[in-house]
Amino acid sequence: MSQADIALVGLAVMGENLILNMESKGITCACFNRTVSKVDAFLNGRARGKNIIGCHSIEELAANLKKPRKVMLMVKAGQAVDDFIEKLLPSLEDGDIIIDGGNSHFPDTTRRTKYVESKGKLYIGTGVSGGKEGALRGPSIMPGGSPAAWEHVKPIFQAICARTDDGQPCCDWVGENGAGHFVKMVHNGIEYGDMQMICETYQMMREGLGMTNREMHEVFAQWNEGELNSYLIEITRDILAKRDEEGNEVIDLILDTAGQKGTGKWTAIAALDAGQPLTLIGEAVFARCLSALKEERVKASKVLKGPKAKFRGDKSKFIEDLRKALYASKIISYAQGYQLMRAAAAEYGWNLNYGGIALMWRGGCIIRSVFLGDIKKAFAKKANLENLLLDPFFKRAVSKAQTSWRRVVTTAVKLGIPIPAMSSALAFYDGYRHERLPANLLQAQRDYFGAHTYERVDKPRGEFFHTNWTGRGGDTSASTYTV
Repeated sequence: MSQADIALVGLAVMGENLILNMESKGITCACFNRTVSKVDAFLNGRARGKNIIGCHSIEELAANLKKPRKVMLMVKAGQAVDDFIEKLLPSLEDGDIIIDGGNSHFPDTTRRTKYVESKGKLYIGTGVSGGKEGALRGPSIMPGGSPAAWEHVKPIFQAICARTDDGQPCCDWVGENGAGHFVKMVHNGIEYGDMQMICETYQMMREGLGMTNREMHEVFAQWNEGELNSYLIEITRDILAKRDEEGNEVIDLILDTAGQKGTGKWTAIAALDAGQPLTLIGEAVFARCLSALKEERVKASKVLKGPKAKFRGDKSKFIEDLRKALYASKIISYAQGYQLMRAAAAEYGWNLNYGGIALMWRGGCIIRSVFLGDIKKAFAKKANLENLLLDPFFKRAVSKAQTSWRRVVTTAVKLGIPIPAMSSALAFYDGYRHERLPANLLQAQRDYFGAHTYERVDKPRGEFFHTNWTGRGGDTSASTYTV
């Protein structure tokens, strides 16, 4: 009996498509699902006639695998992953590998790596991006966990992943324990930001400029030919042209309440924990929360009034302003995401390859775009680049877009159209380029009411001072503040 190269547990659409992807590359895959009837349905359906081994128990799955055994879980993040790890361990031997390909939270992956290694096995937590289509045709894959496992899964992962135009695989080792899932989390946070900025652009066109879906479709089609070329611009183009069987424009039939699975929220929380100003992604998460208050917004719309101003300028010129504002804001989104990855690498001891991460995102994933090639070049020139905004290419790009960007934000304010992500991106840019911010007053306030101390401009960093502001507080101060 021929044995499988890898096993996959979980036959939802992502799992099925990954198996079919593997089979098309000559990789023999064994499959199992907790609801065993799904195994038979798959073998008699999409997998009919293909070199795929169906299994009806964990024991049968393990018996059908070449050593070291490689078992990939494509199950719901959370307790289901821990439950399957416990089910798998008795059937595995030392050196066998468990792979979690779901959207797990990176601290869980760190914990699971340590636990599985303590049992003599190896563990990989990998981000898989690209949706159901990417899973079938080639996703972006971001593995981390036990370094010793990489050599065993590398040929499989790099066979099934997406490739750049010059043939490089969109998959490479990210780092130890939770690094792979952390990078996937940041990817998803950037995805939240990209989607929100495109939605803000859509609302400016629709509400501010009074454009039709057909007109917007044509603009996005044109933008997809230039520096904004990306998967999300491409699908926005297609969405705006889609009609249903009755000829209705589908976009106008969709309720304006957005869902979320939590990875954007995790990114924002990780940024707060690391003290990193991921303002754009935070605003993108909150925009989804605000959209969910549909009934409240309907009530509020009847009593809360905004400006009655109408757009009076040159529409075609303003559309170009929107393009430039979207591009500049996108640069900020990635700059903030990379800032967070740098902070995490320092905290957790990961040696992240930032140019390599851009390459992994260059194809297969939801945020794939030509733009990522420029990020890879930036880190190729300077591996320890502090911020993308300091790279000459991105510095010039933002400089060229800045006037348009400001025009878009001020126009949105005048028209009363919310663009929280793009306006927060501009605020971040202005804050980052300011040598002096008003935090000196903030520290004075903190010292006044809580004796929290402050540093002085005329003294070395690390020396702390307290002022008895009222003459009644005495000289006792609280602990020093955290920067």
